[in-house]
Amino acid sequence: MQVLDRLKMELSNQQYFSDEQYIQFLAENSLTPTDEYDKSTMQKSLLFTVIDVLEAVTNDIDLMTGISTEFSDIGQAYSFLEARIQQVKDKIAAIPDEDENYSCFSLMYTNNRSNNITSAVKYHNI
Repeated sequence: MQVLDRLKMELSNQQYFSDEQYIQFLAENSLTPTDEYDKSTMQKSLLFTVIDVLEAVTNDIDLMTGISTEFSDIGQAYSFLEARIQQVKDKIAAIPDEDENYSCFSLMYTNNRSNNITSAVKYHNI
């Protein structure tokens, strides 16, 4: 599956913008629309693209008016889009960074408190 097709799938095949505009959103997130989608290396960038698209929709009154036909009013459509944006942000936050080589357990021992305890132990010869 190509990256552009995967973006459309993530957007529930809603045609908010033209393919050219979707391609621009992808390019801004360092993705090439004709590449084969690889979840392990492209998922975060694709989800950032989804956020960009949804935020652009919420900022376009004409688009919001068109979407509001699916909802009772523009306010309900806006609330839905904001909730969707938050879901995507939560999904991004759950994806581990490839560069990070620590666990949440090791973080307990890397804050400044451990340095203060070590200093106190040395000072008091404990």
